[in-house]
Amino acid sequence: MLLRDRLQRRLLEMGAAPDYVRLTEEVMGLRNVPPALARRLVMQGLVVEDRRDSWRQAGERICVAAPERPGVYVLQDASLAPMYVGKAINLRRRLRAHFAPRRWRRLSPELARVAHAEWQEVGSELESLLLEAEWIRDLSPPGNIQVAAPVLDTRAIPAALLKDSLLLLPSIESDSVELIAARVDGRVLRQRTRRNGADLAVHAQRLWKFQKESAPVLDRAHALAPIVFSWLAQRGSETTRIVFADLGSVRDLQARLEDAFAHRELLSERIVVL
Repeated sequence: MLLRDRLQRRLLEMGAAPDYVRLTEEVMGLRNVPPALARRLVMQGLVVEDRRDSWRQAGERICVAAPERPGVYVLQDASLAPMYVGKAINLRRRLRAHFAPRRWRRLSPELARVAHAEWQEVGSELESLLLEAEWIRDLSPPGNIQVAAPVLDTRAIPAALLKDSLLLLPSIESDSVELIAARVDGRVLRQRTRRNGADLAVHAQRLWKFQKESAPVLDRAHALAPIVFSWLAQRGSETTRIVFADLGSVRDLQARLEDAFAHRELLSERIVVL
């Protein structure tokens, strides 16, 4: 008998004033649960079991549409409210794992309400890490464990890496490059630039201004540079990187980028399991 059915039967037996603490103990096997939490758990048990078919059908529809590409995704309920944000090297495979039948029994009430999904494909692991952090920060999905904002002093990063830098990474668009600028004060700027140089002068100016401008102290929730430097110290150690302090002018930056764009091997990155 399903959990929902057992709960409904005992609720009928208890009448107009059900004992939710007793229900959680007898039906759900949970002891010493506070009354308010016990009532919530019973209500969730009724809703979660009731959604199983809808959840399975939503999963089939979402997985068929998902690409077999790296990306970041958000799972949504019927009203498109965000439930969970994640990243994957293969979106379809990762989403199939979310909706695997064996997951149902351990599913949280939030994820049991999933009815839709959206995603954005990416060209590199670092891009997925930054995009995932941005979405979790901006959407505050209940299915994600909310952790403190990243900070440099809690990460083992060599001092030599802690310099305002520009990273060159592959893009989801084959004719472009993803430029990720990171400042030690926490600021990050992401810029997609054409390899043929059509927009390079404008983008070089933008990047130069970004690393030169003084700005107020950044809120920790928006300081994503620790993610960049931490990734550089580990899996991104071979990534092509330009240190702004080594440049004398925006012209130097543009010339350095033009040279890098001409060598495709400087823009390769193997996306590893996230």
